[in-house]
Order: sequence, then C-alpha cells, then structure tokens
Amino acid sequence: IGRADAMAAAAMVASAGGGDFSDLREIKKQLLSVAERSRERGLQHSGKWAAELAFALEPLPLSELPPPPVLTEEDARDLDAYTLAKSYFDLKEYDRAAYFLRGCKSQKAYFLYMYSRYLSGEKKKDDETVDSLGPLEKGQVKNEALRELRVELSKKHKAQELDGFGLYLYGVVLRKLDLVKEAIDVFVEAAHVLPLHWGAWLELCNLITDKEMLKFLSLPDTWMKEFFLAHIYTELQLIEEALQKYQSLIDAGFSKSTYIISQIAVAYHNIRDIDKALSIFNELRKQDPYRIENMDTFSNLLYVRSMKPELSYLAHNLCEIDKYRVETCCVIGNYYSLRSQHEKAALYFQRALKLNPRYLGAWTLMGHEYMEMKNTSAAIQAYRHAIEVNKRDYRAWYGLGQTYEILKMPFYCLYYYRRAHQLRPNDSRMLVALGECYEKLNQLVEAKKCYWRAYAVGDVEKMALVKLAKLHEQLNESEQAAQCYIKYIQDIYSCGEVVEHLEVSTAFRYLAQYYFKCKLWDEASACAQKCCAFNDTREEGKALLRQILQLRNQGETSSTDVAAPFFLPASLSANNTPTRRVSPLNLSSVTP
Repeated sequence: IGRADAMAAAAMVASAGGGDFSDLREIKKQLLSVAERSRERGLQHSGKWAAELAFALEPLPLSELPPPPVLTEEDARDLDAYTLAKSYFDLKEYDRAAYFLRGCKSQKAYFLYMYSRYLSGEKKKDDETVDSLGPLEKGQVKNEALRELRVELSKKHKAQELDGFGLYLYGVVLRKLDLVKEAIDVFVEAAHVLPLHWGAWLELCNLITDKEMLKFLSLPDTWMKEFFLAHIYTELQLIEEALQKYQSLIDAGFSKSTYIISQIAVAYHNIRDIDKALSIFNELRKQDPYRIENMDTFSNLLYVRSMKPELSYLAHNLCEIDKYRVETCCVIGNYYSLRSQHEKAALYFQRALKLNPRYLGAWTLMGHEYMEMKNTSAAIQAYRHAIEVNKRDYRAWYGLGQTYEILKMPFYCLYYYRRAHQLRPNDSRMLVALGECYEKLNQLVEAKKCYWRAYAVGDVEKMALVKLAKLHEQLNESEQAAQCYIKYIQDIYSCGEVVEHLEVSTAFRYLAQYYFKCKLWDEASACAQKCCAFNDTREEGKALLRQILQLRNQGETSSTDVAAPFFLPASLSANNTPTRRVSPLNLSSVTP
C-alpha cells in the first residue's frame, strides 16, 4: 500500500471507531475526506452519500477543514497517467482510461485501472441486454471481464495489497460471479479496513437475507454501523427497529439529513402507514425539490391512494428535471397505470429497464401491468427478474402467486405465497392468499389457521373473517360461523364504511337464518330487517320477517333454552325491534 494512503486509511479507521456521535465535527471531517477520496476513484454514489450527510452537519471553520491527502513517490510517478485516465473515465470512456493506467503501481491509479475494466465489461453487458430485452434467461449475457478481474484481485488479496476500496471492488466482482459467501467475507473485511466507505456497507445489505445472517457478522464498531443497521432493518422489514435507529441518528445531530428523512418515509411505506409516508415525502420535496431518488416510492403511495392530480404533477415535474432517469419512467408508468392505460404504462417500465436492467421496482411494476393485460407468461418472466435482482422483494413473490392462481395451479401458488408470507409475516394479504390456496387444495384446517392469523395481525381488506365464517359454514360449524359474522359486522360498522362491503348482506342473511333456527325471533327479525337494506338479500329478508310474524302469531315463543352466547351489538339492531342488550361475544379467546 502507498504509505500516505495507508496512513490516511489508518487515521480513518482509528477515528471512525465506536458508535459514538459526541464529536460531530470529527465526523464531518471524516465525511468530507471520504467524499473526496471516493470521487477521486470514480465512486460517485458513495461520494454523494457522504457529501449529503456532511451537508446536514454544521459547517467547519477554516482551521478545522481536513487537509489535502499527502502524495507518495508512487502517486507522483502515476500522476500524469491518473489525471489523463480520470478525465476519460468521467466521460465514460472506460477502455481508454484502463489503457493509459496499465502498469500503474499507486493504490489510487490501480483501483481506477481495475474499476475501469469492470465498468467497461458492465457497459458492454448492459448494451447487449438492452438490445435483446425480450424474455431474457438469467446469465445469457455476462460481463466478460469478471473472471480475469477475480484472478488478479485474488492474488493481490492473498498478498494483502488491497486497500479498503480495492477490497470493495473485489467483493463486487465476487458478488457478480454469484460467489455470495466469499463476497460477504470480503465486504466485511472492506468495512473493517475503511469503515467510512458507504458502498461496502450497502453491498453487504444486498447480500444479507435474514436476521440470523446479520447476527453472525463481525462488523467494525463504528458510528457508520448505526447507518448500516438502520438500512438493513428497513430492508428486512424490521421497521420498528429501523425507525428507532433513525430516530436516534436524528437525535444525535443528523436532523437535516435528506437521506435519513427519505429512509424514514420508505420505512413507513413498507408498513403501509400511507398518510405518514405521504406527509414525510411532501416535506422532503420542500427541502430538496429537485430530488429524484425515492420518488418512485412516493408515486406508489399516490397510486395506492388514487391521487391522480398529485401523481400527474409529480410525473410532469420529474419529466422537467430529467426524463431519462429510471425513477421518472416508473412515476410516469404509475401515472398511466392509474389511468388504466396499461400498455403505455408497461412501455415506460420497459424504458426504465433499458436505462437500468437491474432496477428492481420496474420489474415488479411491469409484472403488475402484464397481469392487468392478462399476459401471464410475460408477468411471470418480469416477476422472476425482480426476484433475481432481490430475493427479498415480497411483491414479486406475491405477484407470482397471483399469476399461478389465474393459471389454476394451486401448488405453485402455495409455494410463492409462502415465500411472500415469510418476508412479510404480519401482512394480512399474504395470509388471506395462503388461506385461499389451502382451501382450493382442500386443506381446510390450514386455511382456517391462515384466516384467523390474518384477522389477528390486523386485516387490511376486512375479508379474513368472512372467509373464515364461510369455511365454518362448509364444515357445518354454525356457532363458529355466526361468531365470525358478528365480529365481521362489528368491525365494518366501527370503520363506518359499510357501503363498499358486499359481504355485509351475506353476514346479515346468515345470522338471520341462524337466529331463526335457534328460535331467537327478536335477533332474527333484527337481522332480517337489516337484510332488507341490501338489494341482493332484500327478498329473503322480507320472506323471513313474514315467517317470524306467522310463527309469533301461532304462539311460538322466543326460545330461551338454546345456548346463544352472542347477539348483535345494540347499535346495529333496527330501532323498532327490541333486542336484548347483551354485550357481543369477546372473540379474542376463540381460535379455530
């Protein structure tokens, strides 16, 4: 290692030690220094991340600014070649840059030489991918440079001649060659050697698939680790832990950081707290109006809320800033999808993928559009690509489940819905989908468990109880069915949105018939009168009321000896029908 670079790296390691935020000035110095070093090596995203974070901290006085890096003999020898090659590199002439850097010995020039060769291979691969963006099978197009780079970098690695940036590049090459275990080890080593380089942490995030893997990593004890943990918790859907971490970072002095604000918005988006996420994104746009990152997530929220004018404004606004950015294409795609112009939407998602074939969101959204267009084979292809890019994308697993459901292949469905459920254990939609699968496969006990769990975790679509009730009906378990319907009606009325739920009439019809069989005339007539309010059950309700009247006239008394431990809540009974004011059954203790 060049002596000056070694000294700089050692100083950074020493100063980044401990997850301690007491000296924000020192942290700002480190961030400015690593931003500059990243830029010198063409690592723009890591440089930008460090610069954004540094900008959120108070400015430093002149006397405290970090000194320029010290040059070594090797640096001086390679300076001309490096300066020339860096100018070619910035113009994306990677082969040309690499040609002039052959034989350079200094760390910085060697890194740029290897990185230029890597990017040259990636660019050629992407160009080939774009030319044939049909249903590509994985691995048809490869980066030809990877194998050579791996051989050369592994020699340097064995001889311990790689600095933090070199280790990062070696890790990226290993990951691209699908050598995940080796890549993780190298990225951990890179984080130890140069803890301030965000790129290595981010690569590590993409390779960790669950909390267990995280436990076994020996990570450096540095304040950067806090940012890494917050990020990985968000990725692993451990949102509460992530929000706690981000809150502690804000309290430590990073309250102005747009990166943290955007991550918090994404976290709320992941737990579907849509209002909170929207308000944070709106705040973020005020602070950073020309920002394009994460705006596709913002557009997903606007789409879910069907906010056409706002989505239209966002699409036009981003188009003015930069129409050839992946996020912009996704936002426009979402806009056309909301207007039900699915062909046009798919076209924009394809454009996004031509700009970046590894962009996860676009593959998933394109899958959704193909589903809308009833093109199941293209949808399956798109979802599979999404999973190749990121195995943690529950939307792609869920989408595959839905596609196979349309193709009436329940065993396949079950596999994909299970994967989606593993990634989102507390998402009721996955559980309801699983329950429906089990029902189709006639595994009714499993189906009941799924529906009950969906209700227990907070049923988003308010359908789990109805499906559970219908299962009980099928199994002639009338008491349990009635309990589920009562709980369902209470839930719907407590939300105050009765009109949209078609199943309310079904619930009232079943309860009216159930109480009628139990000879509880008051309860039966209350439910029958409710049935009269819905078109599909009006006639049955009237018929039942006539029957009850007839039986009462014949002197049939309301039964008291039938065990009926649950009644309609008082507020739901028809005003002119006296019902017993008994509190409804507490269902929390009842499990299927």
